[in-house]
Amino acid sequence: MTDIDVALRERFGLSSFHPWQREAIEELLGGRRRVIVIAPTGGGKSLCYQLPAAVLEGTSIVISPLIALMEDQVRALTERGVAATFLASTLEPEELRRREREIFEGCYQLVYVAPERLESPWLVDKLAALRPGLLAIDEAHCISQWGHDFRPSYLRLGQVIERLKPPRVLACTATATPIVRREIQERLGLRSEQSAVILRGFSRPNLHLTVVESDSSTQRRKRMLHALAEALGSPDQPRGGAIVYAATRRNTETVAEAVVRAGWRAAPYHAGLAASLREDVNRRFANRSLDVVVATNAFGMGIDRADIRTVIHVQAPGSVEAYYQEVGRAGRDGQPAHGLLLTSSGDLALRRRLIGFSGGRDSDGVQDPAHVQQQWALFLDLMRYVEAGSCRHDFILRYFGDEQETLGGCGHCDVCERLEEAGEEGGPRSASDEEALLVRKALAGVARNQGRAGLTAVSDMLHGTDNERLRRLGLTELSTHGLLEDRPKAWVLALLRRMITAGLIDLSAGEFPIPHLTRLGIATMKDEEPVRMLVPPPDAGQARTRKKERRPSNRELPDDVDPSLFERLRATRLDLARAKGVPAYVVCHDRTLLEIAAYKPTSMEALAGIHGMGPARIERYGEPFLATVSSHAP
Repeated sequence: MTDIDVALRERFGLSSFHPWQREAIEELLGGRRRVIVIAPTGGGKSLCYQLPAAVLEGTSIVISPLIALMEDQVRALTERGVAATFLASTLEPEELRRREREIFEGCYQLVYVAPERLESPWLVDKLAALRPGLLAIDEAHCISQWGHDFRPSYLRLGQVIERLKPPRVLACTATATPIVRREIQERLGLRSEQSAVILRGFSRPNLHLTVVESDSSTQRRKRMLHALAEALGSPDQPRGGAIVYAATRRNTETVAEAVVRAGWRAAPYHAGLAASLREDVNRRFANRSLDVVVATNAFGMGIDRADIRTVIHVQAPGSVEAYYQEVGRAGRDGQPAHGLLLTSSGDLALRRRLIGFSGGRDSDGVQDPAHVQQQWALFLDLMRYVEAGSCRHDFILRYFGDEQETLGGCGHCDVCERLEEAGEEGGPRSASDEEALLVRKALAGVARNQGRAGLTAVSDMLHGTDNERLRRLGLTELSTHGLLEDRPKAWVLALLRRMITAGLIDLSAGEFPIPHLTRLGIATMKDEEPVRMLVPPPDAGQARTRKKERRPSNRELPDDVDPSLFERLRATRLDLARAKGVPAYVVCHDRTLLEIAAYKPTSMEALAGIHGMGPARIERYGEPFLATVSSHAP
């Protein structure tokens, strides 16, 4: 047993690491010593700096903007025998001076510091004299002006690292797209060739993700209350807690009133409330005397409640990063949980207005146009998630660059369920023939474009537009010109955008992005891979009802499915679920088992062609399913 395993058991009371936690800690202690960890909120990032601090000599420093989180972690570490403290503006002057004196005397193994305090050269010099063995930066995405939560106080951290010269640096964040990761590396001086980037844990298949688009405020309100009842049960005996997010302070109070009228113990939370009221809401929600908090994005950081059964957004948040951080607060106990995003056409104008009121202003109060454009681009990314025609979990995994954990379809988000319905009549592997043909026609149009033009021109070409620009580009002479002439121009463009989110098309880098087919797109165009996405529906913007999965009886199974093998596969899935302590659907969906029973794959490569068997599931469950197929008598 290694030193870190002993520390894990004796100091932290845990029996094992997540594989990525071990990787991060080993890189930090004996590897490259420069590590960036990207893992979701509640995934265990704090252990990656707490455990090294417990085994290293001297003082380690953690920079964190979350005072409540500092307090909670210091309290927990102290109980485990790790000497820890924090410095923040909330401390009384006398207490602050006492802690600083003890820190400078080397009394603590771990010291948390708010980033604003490091604007003091005096404090930085004092900390440098301690020669800290580790400097950890939590919420590292705050350093990025391209992220969703930029904080100016983070901009000096690169200089702080240069001054402290720590032998080990760890940057942690729950949300960081590739462009944000690059900025974190550049600003902190963590050159890519010298630092380890560990991206894990974004796959949350226990979360049922649903988007409802409706311009009726009454319908959205009804859907919210229905979702609360569905997730929590009765207000008299709720099964857990819920968070409802709204975009404005005014709306949090309006929605909270509606939730209270429905019988729930609920309260609003936003930055405009007195600090004492906010602390009271935090405390009551944590001790479960409050079931629902209706809040702006000011609520949630450091919330340590595992039984949140649903997170509902009654208005669209500002980015995919912000959304996944907030919805990820549901279901941290591994049990089924729901994420519902309610959106309307009015969200576009509202978000544009909110961006206009947000930061990014210079000393004269003039807003930086680049900041406005960047925030708007992040919101448009979220709108692409709203309009996605492929698995919502896989969309998010691709957005964060976590290709290793793609699920190949989660099987229970609203898009996967509609794909399931579309394939019911044709068997487990067939989507709608009409939809598949539309997608393959569009893919052929992108392939024939051969780098000539951008996405809009390609959509015009497929629609059959004939104008001087398209003639000059040679697009009117292509065999794919007018392949989708029976569809509106805007619909064709929406189809191409969905194909980007589904991973069939990618865009080149540069000032004028050009669409091109991915390897999956080429295989799908050639009919070597099934079409696993929905085309834009004609009723976009209308609320859709969710259809629950029904277990097929043997009489309903498609002709090419082996009924006895299907039942054996179900038994294997149940054994795996019990061993992991998770619901059966988290292992895989019935549709996946139907395809395995139909096609009888005999290798990992063949299993990769089965719906729902993405890299993460193949790694975790591939061998038991292949063994079941192999042992099954023909």
